[in-house]
Amino acid sequence: MSKLLTVFGATGLQGGSLLRYLLKRADVLKIYRLRGVTRNTKKPAAVALEEAGVEMVRVLNLETCGWPTHAHARSVWEKGLAELEVAQGKAMADAAIAAGAELIVWSSLPNVTAMSGGKLARIKNTCCLADLVKDDQGKLVFSVTWSGRCPLIDIKDAGKFIVPALLSPDEYNGKRFTAATAFYTPAAMVEAWKKVTGKEIKLDEANPGAWGKGFPPDLLEMLKEVTGLIEDYECYGRTGQEDLDWTLAQMDDPPTTWEKFVEENEPWFD
Repeated sequence: MSKLLTVFGATGLQGGSLLRYLLKRADVLKIYRLRGVTRNTKKPAAVALEEAGVEMVRVLNLETCGWPTHAHARSVWEKGLAELEVAQGKAMADAAIAAGAELIVWSSLPNVTAMSGGKLARIKNTCCLADLVKDDQGKLVFSVTWSGRCPLIDIKDAGKFIVPALLSPDEYNGKRFTAATAFYTPAAMVEAWKKVTGKEIKLDEANPGAWGKGFPPDLLEMLKEVTGLIEDYECYGRTGQEDLDWTLAQMDDPPTTWEKFVEENEPWFD
């Protein structure tokens, strides 16, 4: 009998891309049957997954799964509380164990405060602040607050990073996969854009103070820490490149490069 693989957030960018990728992997489907958890099984994305062979389950409250928990499966962005997201995560992990799950694959970000030894304590969700705009002369400007390397990933590649653990769970139990295609500087990103699109793009590496002019003081301080996170820790920590090299060596399907991503998502500037 095949094992059950349940994906939470099945109609979101990450969960949806994961399920669509797994549906293409015959080796995975020989082992697992797929279930997607969502709050609305009538939405087009859920219907499409159901038609493709995913069992879609509507869950507003985790207790409706028959699991002994009362944590609501809502996004932290709805309430704006990191504590809520932590509580939800613990509830889902506890419920999975109570239900007899053999494997939990958890998608997360580094604990920035711990990674930086307490130097960066304001960042609750890792992000890279950037904007692509037109200046007064109508020229394209890529405005960022950093100049160092930042990890990039095409979210459609989510399944590529998870398949090794699904096919060999014992081998990868307790392991951490660093999900990224590569580390790119803003300059490298701009060069790829220019090469693929044929457009002239100016790079503006503004300091956080200038970029966040008019921001509330607390938000501006967090913006400065985000810049420090990239410049000093490359988002994934000082072993990020080593960790990524190991991760890529485990994968049988290479991730999409930034250049390929730019090509596949044309047109950018029309």
